[in-house]
Amino acid sequence: MSSPSLSPRIQATAAPAIPTARAWAARYAGAAGPVIDLTQAVPGYPPHADLLAKLAEMAGSRAAAGYGPIDGDPALREALAADMAGFYGAPIGAGDIAITAGCNLAFAMTMAVLGGPVILPVPWYFNHRMALEMAGIPAIPLPCRAEDGFVPDPDRVAEALRAGGRVLVLVTPNNPTGAVYPAAVIERCAALCRQHGAWLVLDETYRDFLPAEASPPHGLFGDPSWREGLVHLYSFSKSYCVPGHRVGAIAGGPVFRTALLKALDTQQICPPRAAQAALAWAVPALAEWRAGNRAIMAERGAAFRAAATQLPGWRLDALGAYFAYLRVPEDGPDSMAAAEALAAERGLLGLPGPFFGPGQDRHLRLAFANVELAEIGAIPGRLVGGNDPLARA
Repeated sequence: MSSPSLSPRIQATAAPAIPTARAWAARYAGAAGPVIDLTQAVPGYPPHADLLAKLAEMAGSRAAAGYGPIDGDPALREALAADMAGFYGAPIGAGDIAITAGCNLAFAMTMAVLGGPVILPVPWYFNHRMALEMAGIPAIPLPCRAEDGFVPDPDRVAEALRAGGRVLVLVTPNNPTGAVYPAAVIERCAALCRQHGAWLVLDETYRDFLPAEASPPHGLFGDPSWREGLVHLYSFSKSYCVPGHRVGAIAGGPVFRTALLKALDTQQICPPRAAQAALAWAVPALAEWRAGNRAIMAERGAAFRAAATQLPGWRLDALGAYFAYLRVPEDGPDSMAAAEALAAERGLLGLPGPFFGPGQDRHLRLAFANVELAEIGAIPGRLVGGNDPLARA
């Protein structure tokens, strides 16, 4: 008797990256000190105390225990629309917004609506690639170069669109590299998509960690026709330190939203109610607190940049928002072997470049946002000090 089979698409999808890297650390004996986990992009500070109180209050309410609108509660949609309108300096309304059970689901549902082929810059966010694989949507890799700061080349975007791409995905500030795409690049890519009748999906999960002088980061929402070809993704997880509550958002025009309602109703029914109610209060009330968190992240980024100067042979190719993208020394092993050795022998956990697409076997992603300044200061000693694990990897 033969065993039942699994979905070929699931079987062809890569294993989750973060559990793989953390499994390497199970062999770590603690010789270098406590584990420094730089694998997952999580805020390295707690939620605001008043937000925690609101979450607790709403979690105990009868109203939050029932179903809500499939595209999110009006109060949060209105609050986010007002916040976006202020940030981008453009008219954005609650009718443009759908709230989702996290930004990963926002991406998966967006792709279900738009289809493909999807142009995905490399290095890519691994969950984006996994979502496309599971949905059977073809991806067109768009290589980005270290010498360009890992910013996509619009000329290469044009080539990929001519080759049949129907959707372009841009993530800025970028995961995994931290690269911040210049407004001119974003706007030219949007123009190319319009020219070729393609959709632009712009993921700005980390937009609240841009330097204040970088706001607004582009002028796309100032064009009244944006609703005809742009889909915008956002996450509350990083900005409000609530990743466990799974709340994200999609902004799009009426044609897209009409189709999106089918995915929303099928895949989420409604987003988490208690978190929506608490966040509807938090969006306007915690604006100054969010600005303070942006300053914390900028300080950690500066500390990591300073730490990188103590890494002979290593090269910091990009840094921004939550992430540093480091090139492994040329005389060392590839980044898969280096990452495993660093986790198992030094207790330093990062993600090797191959998790982020082809051609990345010389890079490591380190999410410095997870840790405080003292731990950032300890990173050089883990990477190059003492009995170097790279030599034996």
